[in-house]
This record gives sequence, structure tokens and C-alpha cells, in this order.
Amino acid sequence: MITIFIAIAPVFLLIMTGYGLRRGGIPSTEFWNLNDKLVYWVLMPALFFAKISAADLTSPEIWSLAIVLYVGFFAAIACGWFLGRRWRAKDASSILQGSARFNTFIGLSLAEALFGASGLQTAVLGSALLIPVVNIMVVSLLSQQLGSGRGGLLGELARNPLILSIIAGVGFNLAGWNEVPVLHEFARILGNAALPIMLMCVGANLKIRGLQGDALAIIAATVGKFVIFPSGVLLALALLQPAPLTAEVAIIFAALPTGVAAYTLARQMGGNAPLMAAVITVQTLLSFVTLPVTLTLARAFIG
Repeated sequence: MITIFIAIAPVFLLIMTGYGLRRGGIPSTEFWNLNDKLVYWVLMPALFFAKISAADLTSPEIWSLAIVLYVGFFAAIACGWFLGRRWRAKDASSILQGSARFNTFIGLSLAEALFGASGLQTAVLGSALLIPVVNIMVVSLLSQQLGSGRGGLLGELARNPLILSIIAGVGFNLAGWNEVPVLHEFARILGNAALPIMLMCVGANLKIRGLQGDALAIIAATVGKFVIFPSGVLLALALLQPAPLTAEVAIIFAALPTGVAAYTLARQMGGNAPLMAAVITVQTLLSFVTLPVTLTLARAFIG
């Protein structure tokens, strides 16, 4: 476990650097807001496009990765839906998101830190498999819980730069345009800038002071995310027994904290945004410990 912790420690140091800089007013709140947009609209789409368009989409490991991740995700979202029934709808929506959503940024960075370029490549494919399904399922279920219209939000998903970059990457891949001169090198350069910047943005978005939220609701969301999601993935891994790298990356995704996009969606759809912020912050801080522990236990479980 010490080896894993040392390998991923720089990732969390970057997160805390972002937190410290923003709380210290360096350089300004507006700077971090603009960087969020830069990562979301430019850097992450470039990274996804560069990796997906050059990946081997014919590998049977992709199907194994898809099945394993979907088993974990659907187990977690079912848990979040079930546990949230005892709370009012606004709180239940935060439990649902806190159980099932994940921080893609941290996942990509951890995969690269632990397994290098091949780990990052596999993690990008995992993100491509999960992001569209997660967003559509979460928006649909939140619409039922909160009584919000989903037409406009589903339209926004259709314009989501990450989803569009996934579609473009798959299209170029299937067309055999895996290495277009200038274009792919340009995308790779932009993508290389994504990981450190987005990790500091994750830290800058943490709200440790003045957290508001029902402690039991936070615990319920955390059980869904840190217990049910990994358990579902481990069960699927035991049955399918995919390649070691596929298994390791799947476990990373299963153990990730909830992503900051859940807070934005809670505000958009009329959920309990302060509770959502509390869930994100608590899970991110806990993941400093739970991630290396989960990875170590999972390795022992799958051999």
C-alpha cells in the first residue's frame, strides 16, 4: 500500500495546491473559474480525441472494461436511488449523484501515475464508455426525483464537449485517421496540459469551510460510492477475469470520489447544491486514504 500511496501522492498534492492557491487568493477567483472552462472546453476534449482516435477499438478488453464499469455504476446508482427514498427529493438527488458519479480528472491522473501512458490510454477509454451513460442516466433519474424538465438538459448533453470529442475520436478511429499530421500532434500537446491544470482546479473547487448538509445523507452517498461501486466492479472482475491493466483501471474508477460536475447539475436542476458540495468535498478528502486502501485490497482479492 505504501508504494501505491507514494505513486499517487503527487496527484493529491496538486489538488491541495489548487485549494491553497484559491483560498489564498492567488491569483484570483476569476482565474480558477476561467481555468475550469479551459479544461472543460479545450484541454480535456483534446486529450480524449487524441487518445481515442489512436486506440485499438477492436480489442476484446474494451468489452470487458465496459461490462465491469457498467456493473459497478448501475449497482451504485441503484443503491443511491434506494437509499435516497427516506430523504426529501432535493436531498435524495445529492445521494444519487454522490453514489454514482465519479471524478474523471482524478481517475485519469491516477491511471497515468500508476501505469504510465498505457494506463492513461485505458482510463480514457473507460471515461469514454462511462461519460455518456452516466450523464444520461443521472439527468433522467434526477428529472424524475425533482420534477424538472429534461429536454433542455439532454440538449446540453448533446453539445457536451467531452461527449462530442469522444464521438469525433471514435469517428476518426473507425475511418483509419489515427495519425493526421499537425492535428493529432496539436491535440496531444493540448491534452498533455490537461492533467496538472485540472487537478489544481479540482482543489480550487473544494469548499471545506461552511459545509452544509445532513451527515446521514453524506454517509449514504459515500457508502454508495466507496462500498457499492467497488463491490460491483470486483464481482464483475472475479467473473470475467480481464487483463491486469483493465482490472486495475476499473478499480481506480470504482474508488473515485464524486466529480465537481455534480454540484453544477444540482444547481441547474433544483437539487440541494450545498449538500452536493459537502458530499463532493468529504469524498474527495476521504479518497486520500480510501483510494490506496481500496486498490491494495482489490489487488489481494483479484490476485
